[in-house]
Amino acid sequence: MNQPHTSTMTKKRNTPTADSAKNGKGGGENGITMAWQTILLGNVLTFQRGFDITKNEQSDGPFPVISSSGAKSSHTNFKVRGPGVIIGRKGSLGTVFFSDGDYWPHSTTLYVKDFHGNDPKFAYYFLQTMDFKRLDVGASNPSLNRNHIHPIPVLWPPLPTQKRIAGILSAYDDLIENCQRRISILENMARGLYREWFVHFRFPGHEGHPRVNSPLGEIPEGWEVRAFSAIAHYINGYAFKPRDWSADGLPIIKIKELKAGITADTPRNSGEGIPEKYRISDGCVLFSWSADLDTYLWAGGQGLLNQHLFNVVPFDAISLSYCFHALKESMPQFRALSIGATMHHIKRSALDQVFLALPPKQMRKSFEALVEPVHLQIINLTKHIQTLRRTRNVLLPRLLSGQIEVGEGEE
Repeated sequence: MNQPHTSTMTKKRNTPTADSAKNGKGGGENGITMAWQTILLGNVLTFQRGFDITKNEQSDGPFPVISSSGAKSSHTNFKVRGPGVIIGRKGSLGTVFFSDGDYWPHSTTLYVKDFHGNDPKFAYYFLQTMDFKRLDVGASNPSLNRNHIHPIPVLWPPLPTQKRIAGILSAYDDLIENCQRRISILENMARGLYREWFVHFRFPGHEGHPRVNSPLGEIPEGWEVRAFSAIAHYINGYAFKPRDWSADGLPIIKIKELKAGITADTPRNSGEGIPEKYRISDGCVLFSWSADLDTYLWAGGQGLLNQHLFNVVPFDAISLSYCFHALKESMPQFRALSIGATMHHIKRSALDQVFLALPPKQMRKSFEALVEPVHLQIINLTKHIQTLRRTRNVLLPRLLSGQIEVGEGEE
């Protein structure tokens, strides 16, 4: 799989000094083009607090309502014309979001009210390099004040350079988005096949196949009703403590890593003294039974499983691909059995209370033959996304600080 063409980028000899940039000098020896300058952030981007709106006041519509945790809902009206850049002001401090179209910035955010002629996409990437958490003024709930952001001195390039940098980084994001779309299509294909065969019972040769009564209602003759506890082992992860964390070794896979993947913040452990049953690899099926109640196909490579996650190990003659889709399809039933007021979790006993109609072995094997290549494509695409993100994240601070010069001929 290809990566964006970056031949127009050249590495600077030295990182620019703040003094030389502030004076608008420093070409040559300091390795910074004279066009870059140190300027107050508020002089290039003016921030404004978002607008109050409750869940009850929102009506599903075409305009995203962007809070400090992202675009989680929508509305029929908007407050700001796009494109726009939004950062988390309360709760999730300093998160950065981009909106191509018109949007409603929530009161838990700050949005860029005035770009002062600067490139919005460049501003989006630039703000990702800033450490806003150090400006937290909240006592119990993290909070960010725009008056503390505006006076920050930043090293800022001219508009043509902004556009070239944004173009390079956007190329990575476009490839990532393309891979994500392909993954979504593949997931829907596999899920649709599972539902067609094993939920609606429209498997090959279903015409004229007799049905029998069961505790689940009518099911095809020859199928068995089983609890999920009867089709697989569910190995809970190891109870790692902060004292077990280190900067080296295998990544410790927590709930966070299931969605964000392995990042620089992921703790690690050498694995010495950790039983083999807690090691996972690509293709493992992970069941998150606490907080984020869902099932995942792991594609992050070798790792050590943390508690609150089950590694699903099927019994003989039952494949991982079948288990994955069976669990995924039954998650609404598991969630209905969850307990806890704020932090929901599923008790192990729920595995004895949720049932499925298990098809004959030969039918499962036919399903697996069709679905396992799809899962392999999903894993490969997921790993490609991880590679693209790592490369982009390495380039991001270097491009945005002027350490890497972009070629003059590319917009």
